Amino acid sequence: MDREEIVQKFETLKVWQRGDERAPHKPLLVLYAIGQLLEGKNRLLPFFEVDKKLGSLLRDFGPKRKRYQPKYPFWRLQKDGVWEIPGADRIEVSSNGDVRRGDLFRYEVAGGFTENIARQFQDDSSMVSDVVQIMLDSHFPDTVHEDILQATGIDLTFKSTGQQKRDPNFRANVLKAYEYRCAVCGFDIRLGLRPIALEAAHIKWRQAKGPDLVVNGLALCSLHHKLFDRGAFTLSNELEILVSDDANGTAGFDEWLMRFHGEKLNFPQRQTYYPSENFTRWHVKEVFQGEYREL
Repeated sequence: MDREEIVQKFETLKVWQRGDERAPHKPLLVLYAIGQLLEGKNRLLPFFEVDKKLGSLLRDFGPKRKRYQPKYPFWRLQKDGVWEIPGADRIEVSSNGDVRRGDLFRYEVAGGFTENIARQFQDDSSMVSDVVQIMLDSHFPDTVHEDILQATGIDLTFKSTGQQKRDPNFRANVLKAYEYRCAVCGFDIRLGLRPIALEAAHIKWRQAKGPDLVVNGLALCSLHHKLFDRGAFTLSNELEILVSDDANGTAGFDEWLMRFHGEKLNFPQRQTYYPSENFTRWHVKEVFQGEYREL
């Protein structure tokens, strides 16, 4: 495969789908494996290492689940034509083509990018940059990109590919609806007439096909935007701010997060702009981490 074919393989990566549930398993595995290559590690990664590291990445950047299953992307990525597992034919598979986690440990299975792809990744930094940005833009909001890069050990400078096109009026419409102040803390600082560090956040991410509508938006300062996208707090059906019991800290924790727990949003100027329950429910299920703290 040449460069264009490889990039296309990652652009068309088959990701598990059921309704609007998030499934960042394969993208996170791809990013982790790229990070390992950039650090000079072997292209074939032992499953026992992937199981631990990918499980951690899924807990940090995936939706909250009772169990995390790194075995699925590790095994299924073979079907996308970018990943191989030497000796895979000796492992018994189920009727749907999956394997038992215990067998991956028992047979000391390792997997990784094909030799051709690994070699081209090592020789072509611009292709690495393109593939990494595709994984980020297609599955995660901008606010968490740097966190994921740090967690996967990828140290590159990226420019947006513009794959996820956004309504250019979305930000203006959301900020106007919330009268140019943060819906959580009321932050409102401007240079002249222009607000600074105030952003239009999607409640249901664009990467999950969340629309560019005011009812799917919140005006948030850059800090609360980041906290919201990382799942440190969410919204109840009554539009109360609910803080995760996984969130903790010292300096700034009470001032910037806990003091808003149980409080209502700073509502937009019209009720027709209020966040839609369809989108807030998605955020609770697919982004929010931990459980609600007691009120």
